[in-house]
Amino acid sequence: MAETDTSDLRQTPLHDLHLELGGKMVPFAGYEMPVQYREGVRAEHLWCRQQASLFDVSHMGPCFLFLKDGLGKPGAHERIAAHLERLVPSNIAGLKPGQARLTVLLNGEGGILDDLIVTRLPDASLDGMLYIVVNGAVKHDDWARIERELGDVVSLQRADDRLLVALQGPDAESVIAPHFPEAVELGFMRCAHVQKDGERYMISRAGYTGEDGFELLLPSNETGLGLVKTLLDDRRVKPSGLGARDSLRLEAGLCLYGHDMDASRDPVEADLAWVIQKSRRERADFPGAERILKALGEGPAERRVGIRPLERAPAREGTEIQVDGEKVGVITSGGFGPSVDGPVAMGYVRAELSAPGTPLELMVRGKPRPAEVAALPFVAHRYKRKS
Repeated sequence: MAETDTSDLRQTPLHDLHLELGGKMVPFAGYEMPVQYREGVRAEHLWCRQQASLFDVSHMGPCFLFLKDGLGKPGAHERIAAHLERLVPSNIAGLKPGQARLTVLLNGEGGILDDLIVTRLPDASLDGMLYIVVNGAVKHDDWARIERELGDVVSLQRADDRLLVALQGPDAESVIAPHFPEAVELGFMRCAHVQKDGERYMISRAGYTGEDGFELLLPSNETGLGLVKTLLDDRRVKPSGLGARDSLRLEAGLCLYGHDMDASRDPVEADLAWVIQKSRRERADFPGAERILKALGEGPAERRVGIRPLERAPAREGTEIQVDGEKVGVITSGGFGPSVDGPVAMGYVRAELSAPGTPLELMVRGKPRPAEVAALPFVAHRYKRKS
């Protein structure tokens, strides 16, 4: 078997550590990334649900967006929010200091170009700056669009040369506490900006596994690498790769861009209408508002739903969904869910078939297999929210 050509792939700052830990490296989003380590995907998945896993997500697109005319001035947050709201349907102006929000970048027709997390910095002196993380596979397109649309008033500073890791699982808080006590006080989708020993860190209580956890933006030097190694030295923490990250997010009912949503889908179809707050619906001033508000009012033709195959064979992406021999949809993500000990999937079906319990058939290897619509998520989220 010919070896995969990795000459054009980028490497994250943790590449050598992945090899040292026995990572099986594969191409992903333009990078050479670990899909799993020695114990395999199932073991990594279950460890994350039970204790804590560390994921390298440095291929993602962290960046800082800030006003060109200065930070910390009265009304600076509201002004930069108004600019970004020209591209997304969420209420960015209403973010409190240190608060993060998932949103979607839209094209002119209301189709989803990417999902991203936007955070207002907690420091009043940095009002007018937003910390944004976009998906790795489309980060260059996202950044180009932001700069093209907003570049006259804002500057974009890339931070994808830094280390971005996700510490996820029920033990994540107790693991991180000795290193960043500030993290313990954070609620879900809250962020701390920490300056320590001459270095700057972004600590966000967020992740994409359904578990409690943190995403850490670290310097890509010996200090950052040393912290990662220290976390991995904790017996409660094991490294996890892309395989477990995918099965964890699928069980949690979370979308993967380019699969469960893309430019052909709007937020209502993708079951992401909740990213559009009431104030934005009332103002109707976001891209594709006419299409999206119509879908909100009348309902979409298709909806993203959870799907449970009723036999042991998983239904993979692209599997045709049928009812009485008629195609009614397609699987967009599918695989085996270790936590539920069975196959799980997500896909789009006609809206009238989207109620949980609706019987379906999946064309697996040319044969119809029984399935049904299932409520999402398959595994309950365990995010830690502060009062």
